[in-house]
Amino acid sequence: MDHKDFDAWEKRIAARAEHLWIDAGRPDGPRDSYLEQARELIAIEENPDSGHLDPKKAAEPVIESLVAVENQGEVPGLTDQGDDQLFPDEQQSVEVPIVRK
Repeated sequence: MDHKDFDAWEKRIAARAEHLWIDAGRPDGPRDSYLEQARELIAIEENPDSGHLDPKKAAEPVIESLVAVENQGEVPGLTDQGDDQLFPDEQQSVEVPIVRK
């Protein structure tokens, strides 16, 4: 949406808000609520299918793929990583030479 389209959109909102205000009997007070209502009405008119929910599709059960069920519980833990041993074995010890200058 460029600047020209945005200005046209704002003018449509202002015109719709004015009609809503007149239909309400021109009450005293701020007109912000009419602007917000006009924005919502125009958005609904421009996107009529955005909030549409088909009741038959909504009633259908959600079926997860078998891959999701098969992979449950396959998160590696500490024991899977070899971290169940807190201290190194004597066999795994490596001597580090001391370098003196």
